[in-house]
Amino acid sequence: MRNIKPIKSIGKNLKGKAVLIRVDFNVPIKDGKVEDDFRIVKVLPTIKFLEKKGAKVILITHLGKGGDTLLPIAKALNKFIKAKFVPEITGPKVLEVISEMKNGDVILLENLRNDKGEKERSKIFALELSKLAEIYVNDAFPVSHREDASIVLLPKLLPAYGGLQMEEEIKNLSRAFKKPKHPFLFILGGAKFSTKMPLIKKYLKLADCVFIGGALANDFLKARGHEVGQSLVSDTNFGITEILKSKKLILPSDVMVQSGNKLINKKTNQVKKDEIILDIGKETIENLVPLIKKSKLILWNGPLGKYEDGGAEGTKNVLKLVPASNAESIVGGGDTVALISAMKIEKKFSFVSTGGGATLDFLANGTLPGIKALE
Repeated sequence: MRNIKPIKSIGKNLKGKAVLIRVDFNVPIKDGKVEDDFRIVKVLPTIKFLEKKGAKVILITHLGKGGDTLLPIAKALNKFIKAKFVPEITGPKVLEVISEMKNGDVILLENLRNDKGEKERSKIFALELSKLAEIYVNDAFPVSHREDASIVLLPKLLPAYGGLQMEEEIKNLSRAFKKPKHPFLFILGGAKFSTKMPLIKKYLKLADCVFIGGALANDFLKARGHEVGQSLVSDTNFGITEILKSKKLILPSDVMVQSGNKLINKKTNQVKKDEIILDIGKETIENLVPLIKKSKLILWNGPLGKYEDGGAEGTKNVLKLVPASNAESIVGGGDTVALISAMKIEKKFSFVSTGGGATLDFLANGTLPGIKALE
């Protein structure tokens, strides 16, 4: 646990105090409705803790890149707690609403990114936000790798604390690099090679085995001389040749490819130039079974196939295997967590992180800008 002040250390005198909680309700919305409320549910303990203490709770979050309203978020939130939506971020009207709040009331302000000061890290914008409350709480782990005004500037203007979910994220993710249990299996998928290369290098030292799937595996297979057809690959060489020498590295032995209108299971050395690798193959999954069974710690980030194009089966099958083992299991990554939510198996894992890029950065660096700002 890094040296951040937890909200439970604020003390008993919270009654009537305005507390600004930076949450991350940047969740998928379709046809005006929230599709996955995982991140909303995860910060409810922090909100309810402050509610019970009689604080006036002011929630701030972003959604998308800006321009979107938080009205659908407010509707989803009200399924769990009573929260008034205020369609503004700062200014006299917001201050008026806050002045009329009763102890234990909760309000949600409009999308932070609708004000350019948020992304531009404006000191003026941060100062305006600080006028809304007496205490600041960061429970927005998934965006704490960003140096936005509400993440890195606000904690310098108000007494600042980490929320309950923030504490959980730090405590659980730290287990992957602070005296991890062995045998330790790291499963890494997804794309964005540049962001995941530091993880591969770090965990080839820390873990006993590192399995690479998803689009990341395409680069390694190509470097081994295999044809990857029309599959997604990086246009940069990240020193893969050296990594391929590691005996800890495990790559798919077979893959599911899209060949015309068909999905075909093929050995990795049988892929043709006009085919696209969509998923890991059946033999690869079978090879993972003994590794998963003997592991005492499994860290997983990123899907093992191009799941949005029909390559989700491999990830789903391996996700079912992990809880069946006796291993401590830590899972992160937006796409992976979305599948876990859809499968309703979140409680079967030791810890499921709310973060995407933030989880990757924390696992690689041991901290984030938003966490440093709280110290």
